[in-house]
Amino acid sequence: MKIKAIFFDIDGTLVSFKTHAIPQSTLDAVHRIREKGVKVFIATGRPMPFIRNLKGLEYDGIMSVNGASCVTADGKVICNRPVPKEDIKRVIADAEKHPMPIAFTSNDKAIVCNMEAAMDKFKEVFTLLDIPLPKSTPITEALNMDVMQMVAFFDKDEEPRIMREVMKECDANRWHPYFADCIAKGTNKATGIDDICKYYGIDISETMAFGDGGNDIAMLKHAGVGVAMGNASEEVKACADMVTESVDNDGIAKILNAM
Repeated sequence: MKIKAIFFDIDGTLVSFKTHAIPQSTLDAVHRIREKGVKVFIATGRPMPFIRNLKGLEYDGIMSVNGASCVTADGKVICNRPVPKEDIKRVIADAEKHPMPIAFTSNDKAIVCNMEAAMDKFKEVFTLLDIPLPKSTPITEALNMDVMQMVAFFDKDEEPRIMREVMKECDANRWHPYFADCIAKGTNKATGIDDICKYYGIDISETMAFGDGGNDIAMLKHAGVGVAMGNASEEVKACADMVTESVDNDGIAKILNAM
């Protein structure tokens, strides 16, 4: 099988949660694979304002917010699927009774609302991602944004009500127990791969994807070859074609250097 495009999740895949950096072995392996003509794409749940940890990595494009936005490395927009405004209005209305901690992100900014309702969780997550914690903003400010993703802090048992009554036109993706990444319905990393492949004229059978979280499952199942990191959960590993070592044990390099 000839691989023409490889898609990489960021957190726990390219970037270590321990060092907040990409291992040098990965940087070197990606450089070599691109010299062979293979295209490299980022495939992350992070919104563009939170992508600041790819120092030294060569790539051809970014799929952000779990496939809702795809752009080339030089900024050409491939796809853009914002959250419907009606869902944002329902979230704001629901917050009068249920002040859900939430971050609204666009392709150029992010605001955090009702942070005081879960301050410890916010601090823990933003520290994990190595992102400075923004100041809390009135939730109505979200109406002035082209929202690509709502990072909503609700428990799994709250999810059915919220998705049924409030975020009716969105899907929820989880890779952490504290929150869900909520984006336009029918959008995920698999649809993002399809958008990028269509743009570059690449068949899905010619793709490979690396991931470690629940929001990577659709991508790992859809790509020609899905590779789960050694640090992934058993659920994620079960959905992959291959399992490599962890990000901290040169898992990506061990696969790419064998190609």
